[in-house]
Amino acid sequence: MMINLKSIAGIGALSLATLPLSARRAALPEDASPNIILILMDDMGYGDIGVTGASQYDTPNIDRLAKDGMQFTWFYSPQAVSSASRAGLLTGCYPNRIGITGALMPWAVHGINHEETTIAGMLKTKGYHTGAIGKWHLGHHRKFLPLQHGFDYYYGIPYSNDMWPVDFDGVPIHLKDTTSRLMKYPPLPLIEGNEKIAEIGDLAGQDKLTTSYTEKAVSFIEENRNKPFFLYIPHSMVHIPLGVSEKFRGKSRQGLYGDVMMEVDWSVGEILNTLEKYGIEKNTLVIFMSDNGPWLNFGNHSGNTGGLREGKGCSWEGGQRIPCIMKWPEVIPAGTVCNKIACGMDIFPTLAEITGAALPARTIDGISILPLLLGDKEAVPRNEFYYYYGENSLEAVQKDYWKLVFPHSGRTYQGYEPGKDGWPGQTGTEIIEKTELYDLRRDPGERYDVAGSFPEKVRELEALAEKARQDLGDDLRDIPGANRRKPGFVE
Repeated sequence: MMINLKSIAGIGALSLATLPLSARRAALPEDASPNIILILMDDMGYGDIGVTGASQYDTPNIDRLAKDGMQFTWFYSPQAVSSASRAGLLTGCYPNRIGITGALMPWAVHGINHEETTIAGMLKTKGYHTGAIGKWHLGHHRKFLPLQHGFDYYYGIPYSNDMWPVDFDGVPIHLKDTTSRLMKYPPLPLIEGNEKIAEIGDLAGQDKLTTSYTEKAVSFIEENRNKPFFLYIPHSMVHIPLGVSEKFRGKSRQGLYGDVMMEVDWSVGEILNTLEKYGIEKNTLVIFMSDNGPWLNFGNHSGNTGGLREGKGCSWEGGQRIPCIMKWPEVIPAGTVCNKIACGMDIFPTLAEITGAALPARTIDGISILPLLLGDKEAVPRNEFYYYYGENSLEAVQKDYWKLVFPHSGRTYQGYEPGKDGWPGQTGTEIIEKTELYDLRRDPGERYDVAGSFPEKVRELEALAEKARQDLGDDLRDIPGANRRKPGFVE
């Protein structure tokens, strides 16, 4: 499969980003309908893979993705927590625009609205067969499950693997403490299609998840290899409680967390090997990313932010900036690094542009990053990003690598002893009392507030924040926002 260079001859110094969509698509293989595999890790930190610095375990298959594709260094989660991040990824919208914020609990009565279009629903209009294998977390009631939102096949758990009536040591809570808050959790269901096929009731069941997801993913590829397919694999790992099969237990130099990462890397390798086995790797776009940063208070059972500040549940970079790698042979330049701003919401419109699918009539927030994938070094599809957290709090904004943080209170891990071996440590509340400015190019760890030195930059970013507030609202300023939509509700 070769890029159709003749069709873009004469463009000269023009950036692909400035061209009409039809001209940009002309740079793709003719009649581009690549298979698309989207692998989403859970709570994996920026520094948790070999190419970003992990050293106590090996991730050769994930590293191979980077060697053969493009590694993004400035890629953001739509929001630094599970359900919200997945909502943004699959719909191309800021999660608070569509009413999915935080992490949905097993007793939630809301979920993704049927009026929202998912990546799967969009791709089905172009003849794709679609599958989801893993953690869903956009609503556990039948009307919210994948088969009602564009997917032809589903196998996995409907929410996080820690949402079960089992203590951190793996003992069912009713055997220990019938007054515990964990008693309110129902058994953790394993679902295929729309039906519960089993319950995961102990750590041995957690140990099987990565391998079972991988086996189902390989089968899906084999069954659909002769037609375009979209396969979404949202792994349950490396969210606690950590589970790993016997074939990887004790194999790393970093205890159970490293073992789990090695099994996930094996899973990536199984998928890549299957594509090669059937000769479809050149016609397959593989995307590998995380949903948010690591849950740091779990200590040796949590990931590594790679030096970024804070972690999951925080709008600091350690919670929001995530690893992302994309590979598409002969289209995405191999062995390249992209330092431009992009985010999970941008996947939706990028896939729409690649396949020629129509975007939804409803507003989305993603921007196609196809020019970046094609190696256009001048392209800047996105230079702004809003950091929302909680129900609808605008905690920070970024433009051109400058980040303005507004007064707010939020979770902090700093100064608290982390937990160990599956048990959580304490977290605290950090109160930001004044507006702070960070130059992320020079200070990615957000250590040095330079607001006093750059008042004009503060004013510029405050104007950007006001635009966000009028559109999406801001609980910190009691602004409702004009363009938020409701989630779906159980009738």
